[in-house]
Amino acid sequence: MRLMISIAAVGGLALASLAQAQSAAGYMLPAGTPANIRAAVESSARTDEQRARDAGRKPAEIMTLAGIEAGDQVIEFASFGHYYTTMLVEAVGSSGHVHMVDMPWIERFGGEPARAFDAAHANATFTQVHYNQANLPSNADAALMVLFYHDLMREAADQSVDTADMNRRIFAALRPGGTFLVVDHKAENGSGWRDAMTLHRIDAQTIIEEVTAAGFELEIDSNLLANPDDDHSVNMRDPSLRGNTDRAVLVFRKPGG
Repeated sequence: MRLMISIAAVGGLALASLAQAQSAAGYMLPAGTPANIRAAVESSARTDEQRARDAGRKPAEIMTLAGIEAGDQVIEFASFGHYYTTMLVEAVGSSGHVHMVDMPWIERFGGEPARAFDAAHANATFTQVHYNQANLPSNADAALMVLFYHDLMREAADQSVDTADMNRRIFAALRPGGTFLVVDHKAENGSGWRDAMTLHRIDAQTIIEEVTAAGFELEIDSNLLANPDDDHSVNMRDPSLRGNTDRAVLVFRKPGG
């Protein structure tokens, strides 16, 4: 039943997105946005800086695609900055929980803010651990990794991640029917990991192949954050594209449920 509701909601949001789109004034919540997600996006806890990114990130649509519901147990990888974390704690409510999991190398800029966020929210827990050593919570409803999959390959070996092992850990952590949402900057088709450390991009098909190899099924390959004017040849931080890259939006599901 939950799967059917999720698919119906996604279809409705896609149509609503075309109808309402963005105005010059900024981001508009699509018609049919679930109440918990609407409350999360409209939360007074969000900063003006976070809201300024909404038009390019479409958070209501992304959280709806991930199937985030009140009471859910959610694992958020690379939570630093807390753009999504701030909304997720509202979306899952007091009966749910957000498990923030960051790599150790993020400590220098993300450790202190994450611990402060943890201390301020009863329904959030911060863990700093290498993803190949993480003991993830069991029976989680959803996992999210936004704009970070390409960063799993680093120049320092101890900062890099064995993605096959990581994806198996995520698969084991999710309940049957649970979702794993990945958003990342697209690289040239067929380029694999080639541009991960230079342009900070990754071939979407590589993500699909690696995640499905762990047992997941690809449920949605969305063009929600597509930009046909991005030819995938420049660094995602380039001023001409920053915040508006062509991005893969992939929703995987653990079979069953």
